[in-house]
Amino acid sequence: MTKRGGAKRGGDKWRSRKGPRAARSQRADYEEVTKTNSNYEAYYNHLGIFSDEEKDDFWAALRRELPNSFRFTGSKGHALPVQKILKERYIPEIESIEYEGSKVEPPTPVPWFPYQLAWQMATPKNVVRKFAPFKSFQQFLVSETSVGNISRQEIVSMIPPLLMGVKPGMVVLDLCAAPGSKSAQLIEMVHGGEEARIREMNRDHASKEGYEAGADEEAIKAKSEGEEQQGDWSDQGRSTGLLICNDVDYKRAHMLIHQMKRLNSPNLIVTNHDATMYPSIKLPSEAKLDSKQSQHKYLKFDRVLADVPCTGDGTSRKNVNIWRDWIPGNALGLHPIQVRILVRALQMTKLEGRVIYSTCSMNPIENEAVVASAIARCGGLTKVAIVDCKDELPGLVRRPGLSTWSVMGRAAVDIYKTWEEVQDDPGKLVEGMFPPKEPLPLDRCMRIYPHHQDTGGFFITVLEKKSEIKAKPEAEPRQTKPKPSIFAVVDEIEAKPTNGTIPTDKIDALDSIAPPQASEDAEGVSAAARQNKEVAPNEPLSARKHELDDQADIYMSAKRVKVRDEIGEPAPRGAEDRQVHWPPPPGAQLDISRPEATNLPEPNEDLPADDCVIPPSSGFPKHLSSDYKGKRNSGQQPFEEPFKYLPKDHPELLGIYSFYNLSSNFPRDRFMVRNATGEPVKAIYYTSSLARDILTTNEGTGLKFVHCGVKMFVKQDVQKENTCRWRIQTDGLPVVEPWVGEQRVVKLWKKSTLKKLLVEMFPKVDGEGWKDLGEIGERVRDIEYGCCVLKVEEGEGEDAFSERIVLPLWRSLHSLNLMLPKEDRKAMLLRLFNEIIPLQDHSKDRFAKNKQVANGIVNNDAEGEGVEDATVEDVPEKKLDLQAIMDATSDEEADVEQNTVEAGLKIEEV
Repeated sequence: MTKRGGAKRGGDKWRSRKGPRAARSQRADYEEVTKTNSNYEAYYNHLGIFSDEEKDDFWAALRRELPNSFRFTGSKGHALPVQKILKERYIPEIESIEYEGSKVEPPTPVPWFPYQLAWQMATPKNVVRKFAPFKSFQQFLVSETSVGNISRQEIVSMIPPLLMGVKPGMVVLDLCAAPGSKSAQLIEMVHGGEEARIREMNRDHASKEGYEAGADEEAIKAKSEGEEQQGDWSDQGRSTGLLICNDVDYKRAHMLIHQMKRLNSPNLIVTNHDATMYPSIKLPSEAKLDSKQSQHKYLKFDRVLADVPCTGDGTSRKNVNIWRDWIPGNALGLHPIQVRILVRALQMTKLEGRVIYSTCSMNPIENEAVVASAIARCGGLTKVAIVDCKDELPGLVRRPGLSTWSVMGRAAVDIYKTWEEVQDDPGKLVEGMFPPKEPLPLDRCMRIYPHHQDTGGFFITVLEKKSEIKAKPEAEPRQTKPKPSIFAVVDEIEAKPTNGTIPTDKIDALDSIAPPQASEDAEGVSAAARQNKEVAPNEPLSARKHELDDQADIYMSAKRVKVRDEIGEPAPRGAEDRQVHWPPPPGAQLDISRPEATNLPEPNEDLPADDCVIPPSSGFPKHLSSDYKGKRNSGQQPFEEPFKYLPKDHPELLGIYSFYNLSSNFPRDRFMVRNATGEPVKAIYYTSSLARDILTTNEGTGLKFVHCGVKMFVKQDVQKENTCRWRIQTDGLPVVEPWVGEQRVVKLWKKSTLKKLLVEMFPKVDGEGWKDLGEIGERVRDIEYGCCVLKVEEGEGEDAFSERIVLPLWRSLHSLNLMLPKEDRKAMLLRLFNEIIPLQDHSKDRFAKNKQVANGIVNNDAEGEGVEDATVEDVPEKKLDLQAIMDATSDEEADVEQNTVEAGLKIEEV
């Protein structure tokens, strides 16, 4: 194994001595890449996916750079105000700009995206970034993206979630989720209407408790129109749904977490498993009426998104290496993996549930052929239906799926129309890659082509599960010639005449009967591995989203074992066709409660079923164990701290309930920590009830949970005894804010006051300082020290707000401070006031004075100044090892350290 920075790919070999800037300059510019590939063009021209009149437009579109596109994120109530700023402030500015003698086309809303929350801009990115008239618009995009209000996302990537029909309360699985743009859309749908429901529930609670709750006209209007009455009301308006996001690659799973953390959802779980054999998830057992024995239940999903790894040849507008690297073998290698993922997705779906299959490829081998093969394996159209979505998303230009297509051989020499045309050497070809013999309504599939609406190429199919599935075995590649039995070979050799003098005669005779066969991969790495290999910084893969880990090839060799009804035990209802895979994914442990625990895998069984379970195992087969062990020890699969739930009467929680006067309607049994001791040391997280049930029921079963929960409370240094040390973290504020009692709430309604709090860090409160804080002055002067909730109320007038904002506020001994990172402050100043203002840190002067007092230079007793709040820059310099933060085994420790850095805040303890 090479050392870090050695000759290993990605090490010094790919680095310039002049630094990263020089290394970046080695990357080919988009315009400099030769956008031709004879095989790529010949195959799609042969397919006939476009008319002769469209041919030139199709290839011209693929050779143009992809337009800018972005989406406003969060709930509708949160996203629309940000969208309004774009429409009213920046669009008029851009419309007045001229570039090279012509008016610049401003961003335009995507016509088929709901509420115009997705936008596209045809102006090239280099123009937007380099020319002065676009500066303010670019600053807006950058600042809002950094705080999570805008997501840079390709237009076609937004389509699959919109076709899933996700409603509040549903349980959703995203099997191949990283980097997370589609997952972000899904979690927004899971929480659809939640804000309005909670406000309505709080209003009812306030009237019963005898205190006033501010009117929310939007929520009242929504309820009167019946929009929220059909929503998810069972948990006091909180969403009871769940989104599980999965990715086979551990590092990409953490990239996904970073993307999703901006949305602050307690209804999110991230796992790290191979999608082709995703393990079944236990739910809490229910005791049988006639016995004390419990019966396990397993989670089924209302919706599953299978946005599978693919060649990505529809992304050649942004991944220019497609033009250089495209070969037919890439799709041939990925096809069986894609089929397995789709079959597994269908197995885990509820009856009448939907599975959305999508790729960023235009190749029918990865698209229609995968859909047809999966339906065939699952039992046909009586089991799985293709949903007709032609009337959904009006305005989206699409083409129907293909019913016939050709397959280009691995060597790119022959093109076959039918399986029967494949002769003695099929190579990687299997029958399922060809059009099905039985008619299927594949025209209900959806194809997006780049020249229709200036996008990338994409494919989507919506499937509906009609009945339980018992999947058929996979089709094996056709053998070139049947191998003779050993007895036949011996008989033939004995009968072969030789002259008795040359010792190799018998060997030559053997070769003539059973010629030695070269391995298919002897010429090099497989097509799929070539496409998904680790690349140098100047060699981006064709589809970053659709990478495959090299370890996936190991998983694909899984063998199946007997199902329950074959081992002599009646299966519980709904579990007749559960399946066990071998070898297990890393981390699988023995589950002695299952009958399979006493039955070792049968090497030649191939009996698929509806619901697979991680097999019992105390280890891996010898040929795999060293590989997995090395992977774990090398740091690619770091240890994850456990998820430990706190009892609702834990002393720390009791103090929090009392200090914040939390409503009795806020659940007490969903708080957890991420450490083995199960004690709240630095942070307390909050999850939904279903997420809690899944984490606790599946503890120790081998399921690899990487993330769950919103950080709700963080322990803070305080300057006065009996002050609650647990402050509300920004991430958890939207979840808990509606339930915080009035005694910890500060209300603000003037823009000038909020502007002062955003610009000035640690404005003074003691002495006469409170008088400079406008309408909140008296309230913050008298409020008990510690964390409180700042509610910015809507109003009328020039100095009033048109939207409601909630922020965390800390009242310390001498000052006040918004608990926001500097980036968030700057983004909010730009959004609300259209100003870029340098921040003022009042703690620096006081910190300097405190140092003088400590050194006896100044007598400060008369002013009553003590040791005060200080920023990170003020305390003695401590170099932060960011790599150590990233490598920390405890998410909790890493997050707390990062919080300190982001907020720029450290409260010194007296």
